[in-house]
Amino acid sequence: MLTRLKSFIRAFNYYTCMVGMFFLLALMLLTTCDVIMRALFGKPIPGTFELSEYLLSISILLGAAYTQQIKGHVGVDFVLKRLGPKALAISEAVTGLLCLIIIGLLAWQGLLRAMEESTVSDMLRIPQAPFRFLVFVAGIGLFWEFLVDVIQSLTKCFGAKDEPG
Repeated sequence: MLTRLKSFIRAFNYYTCMVGMFFLLALMLLTTCDVIMRALFGKPIPGTFELSEYLLSISILLGAAYTQQIKGHVGVDFVLKRLGPKALAISEAVTGLLCLIIIGLLAWQGLLRAMEESTVSDMLRIPQAPFRFLVFVAGIGLFWEFLVDVIQSLTKCFGAKDEPG
């Protein structure tokens, strides 16, 4: 059961990251076209700055959980290298629990803000609510990823064999 849940969480975060990469590609194309239009014709694409902000936020939010999945976030190695396996597992569990609290609050507030949001952007009149809701979706994915990490750390702490992968 836990292995199937972990597989679902990993797949969910992988595919949300893929969606984020698609938006990053759109950001690169938009920026390139804007630079070309500005250089050749002296006329930038209207709303590029605003769209760039949104596309970048989508890419970052949807990639955060996958980055945690592959352990790509910055860590404090010079301290953790000195700990034994059990102390390291305890440290990871405590850190993971703190991250669960913070990310849980972030996701919850993202959902609350999305439900009450009614504003639009200045130039292109893009509604803000979907981006607030994206904070909730990305937060849930990251929360699940930290939950998997905490379970694995607690498993290491209590001497049970760690699950593969």
